[in-house]
Amino acid sequence: MAPDGAAAGAARFDELVAARIRLSRRAALYFAGDRCEFVYAVRVGSLKSVFVTAEGREQVTGFHVPGEWLGLDGIASGRYSCDVVALEDADVCAIPYARLLEFAESVPPLADRLSRVLSREIGREQRALAAIGSLHARERLALFLLDLSERLGVRGGPVADFVLHMSREEIAGYLGLRLETVCRCLSQLAAAGLIGVRHKRVRIVDAAALRAFALDVRRHAQRADARALAPPRSVVTATARGGAAHGSPQTQRR
Repeated sequence: MAPDGAAAGAARFDELVAARIRLSRRAALYFAGDRCEFVYAVRVGSLKSVFVTAEGREQVTGFHVPGEWLGLDGIASGRYSCDVVALEDADVCAIPYARLLEFAESVPPLADRLSRVLSREIGREQRALAAIGSLHARERLALFLLDLSERLGVRGGPVADFVLHMSREEIAGYLGLRLETVCRCLSQLAAAGLIGVRHKRVRIVDAAALRAFALDVRRHAQRADARALAPPRSVVTATARGGAAHGSPQTQRR
């Protein structure tokens, strides 16, 4: 029986892989400024994206787990914008970007898959930026753990028990927090019975309660922002009184 379009697309997608690369812990997949000739699919292990500032300070910009893509940051300019380094022993598939585009034009299911990958990556980055900009430390950490749980279990549902292969310091850099703040917040979430922590292993005890905790605070922060942007009550009252005293233009003409 001839394969359907989706199966054929998946088979041809496997043909795109030019090489399978094994990385040992702390080995770099590519560096900022390298030519973007390949995009990569993570098969095993986890990696981090790092931007090095002019002062030489490392800023973690993302973590990547099996099933996710790397190298998309280099598509627009033709050069990668950050370093990508393995957090543990990892396997990745190297896919020539030019060949990927050619296949995408001839295999609609592949083009659809590529669009969904790009959309998912953009959405995740937007959510991460929103969380860092609007949430307090514990809420940032709570959403980070929930997001990582869902990404690790993307094929079979959220994973409740997993290992953090990134260091506490790397998490702090990614979330825009201090190291001691991350350690304190992990302890507070554990004391509240929302998670369990043992060294690098994290167990989400109650995912629904953890999400409700983070989102409730987020709504509170949004309400606080709205109140901060609203004019003071005294200004509103004075404006109303001024209008009543002087009358509207129509009243003055009468």
